Amino acid sequence: MAATQPRLGVLGGSFDPPHLAHLAIASEAFHALHLERVLFVPAAAPPHKGQGERTSAATRLELTSLAIDDDLRFTASGVEIERGLVYTVDTLRALDQRYAGHDLVFIMGSDSLLELETWHDPDELLTVCTLAVAPRPGDAPAAIAAAVARWGSGRVEQLDAPALDLSSSDIRARVTRGQPIRYLVPHRVEQYIKESGLYR
Repeated sequence: MAATQPRLGVLGGSFDPPHLAHLAIASEAFHALHLERVLFVPAAAPPHKGQGERTSAATRLELTSLAIDDDLRFTASGVEIERGLVYTVDTLRALDQRYAGHDLVFIMGSDSLLELETWHDPDELLTVCTLAVAPRPGDAPAAIAAAVARWGSGRVEQLDAPALDLSSSDIRARVTRGQPIRYLVPHRVEQYIKESGLYR
């Protein structure tokens, strides 16, 4: 019987800024799926986000590194930024080459699973990785179950993670309004935002 390959989690996102729900989902995936570690991969230019006033990729990578710096289970990866990658499937292909000998597990919220049809080449994506899906507040369990069945065949695993109602856009808005973000983001992220004047 062939030896099982180590599993590497991949959590992508804008991370503008990274918040405690990101860390909670990554921690749950690490525990439940017996991952070797979780890579946090900030997007270079998220295709599903409007242009607007986007925080620079370098800043978002720095924020991500600060958010996970004291947790040895987590690593920040600049692969999308370094290569100018846009689509998740291309990111996963690049990581599959970089981490040969690992099975990749892409960690996402249920909101992303429900929109997977709109992603670039989702069928190809599922040949490179499996999906680990955490529930998001407001997503109906029946709709999530139907999406898991749609993409399933052992390629989608549901996480029993807490459904924390946090979003980066809400945190940015709180900063703009001068409201506190303590206990919503890691302390070092809060310090960086305060000292740099980010989002004001």
